[in-house]
Amino acid sequence: MRKCIIFLCLIILGANVHAQPKRTFGTSDYVHALKRSTDIMVNDVTSPVAASRYYAYITLSATEVFTLFNSGHPALSTSIKGFKKLVIADSILRIADPTLASILCVYKTSARLLPSGHLMKQPIDSIIKLASKNLRPEVVSKTSQMVDSIVVQIIQYANADGFRKLSGMRRYTPTTGDGYWQPTAPAFMPALEPYWGTVRPFLLDSASQFKPKQPAAYSTDSSTEYFKLLKEVQAQGRPTNKEKQDIAMFWDCNPFALQQMGHLEFGLKKISPGGHWMGITGIACLKSKKSLAEASYIHALTAITLADAFISCWDEKYRSNRVRPETGIKRLIDPMWQPLLQTPPFPEYPSGHSVISTAAATVLTKIFGNNFSYVDDTEEEFGLAPRKFKSFKQAADEAAISRLYGGIHYRDAIENGVKEGSAVGEWVLSKLPAKDVAGRK
Repeated sequence: MRKCIIFLCLIILGANVHAQPKRTFGTSDYVHALKRSTDIMVNDVTSPVAASRYYAYITLSATEVFTLFNSGHPALSTSIKGFKKLVIADSILRIADPTLASILCVYKTSARLLPSGHLMKQPIDSIIKLASKNLRPEVVSKTSQMVDSIVVQIIQYANADGFRKLSGMRRYTPTTGDGYWQPTAPAFMPALEPYWGTVRPFLLDSASQFKPKQPAAYSTDSSTEYFKLLKEVQAQGRPTNKEKQDIAMFWDCNPFALQQMGHLEFGLKKISPGGHWMGITGIACLKSKKSLAEASYIHALTAITLADAFISCWDEKYRSNRVRPETGIKRLIDPMWQPLLQTPPFPEYPSGHSVISTAAATVLTKIFGNNFSYVDDTEEEFGLAPRKFKSFKQAADEAAISRLYGGIHYRDAIENGVKEGSAVGEWVLSKLPAKDVAGRK
């Protein structure tokens, strides 16, 4: 009898040796993987609008993985435009590991989408090697095979959004007239993505769905609303107050910034505004100890919100085509004036930071609550000290007003941008089943 018991125990122990862990990879692995994508975008000097598109598809692939293994996982495929549920053979699903699949989706979708995606080869090899230490070769192989199929389906969806047509559109020529946008120093770069409003939104009905009211009309009359706005930027746009300077620099997020040394100009590689908010999303998920499945959904929802917010914002920028404060101040008030921050290469109205930050904060507040405090160290690698926030709204409001302190936006572009961003964020939430958002808390 004793021998039988010992034999049975050995069988059980042997079975446990081959049992697969339920969670091979976690949220920290996901955040690290997405950070590698961000690093490549910074290296590529990816524009803010293009970065938001990349984040949306990368994170979408990583969260939709879990819908294949768990019918209760929220599926964005049921809400976003033109996206069909992923299809993977049951024979693969029975063997593949969902956590490895989600992480690999971040890496492999980035490899396919990003201009320098080839830089993902080493991280992909590393994660496969790490997985091979914990999982049977068949599991790793089938998971990688599944991810390759998912990436193909995601890329097919991405290729239909109108992005590839942009390069073939006519060259943009700035409109003649003092009230319209013109390229600014130091590089006098051409207009960035003037046709971005034609890209397919994820959840918005159209790019112009939340069109803000018209901005104050350009005027040389010192008694008009426009001239008062211009004077305010002149006074606030080169602050002597260190706190305002710190705020402006922290939220600069200008991938096109240049540093001049004599007759030479050097590009300053910086994170995009969307990349900053994806970093905040990762901070929140780690602090609240979200599971990988939850974190992947929250990141995808935030990324899609940012992408739609940029589409909405850019649609208005090239409709109103408003002159930047730097141009107006130099022409009408002080030809030697310089803003604290370099003016980015696109029309002024509305403030992009105001729109996208408010949209992202609206969604994150719904998920994590009104009083979610955190330390934002996203910009630390760029030489900027971390900042503490009591809520996402506080951070979004600071990001919005930072554009006045930086001297690159008028107040009405900020205030109306906040309204537009709030509308986009609320719309995104309204398009999702309530349980999918509330269930993330």
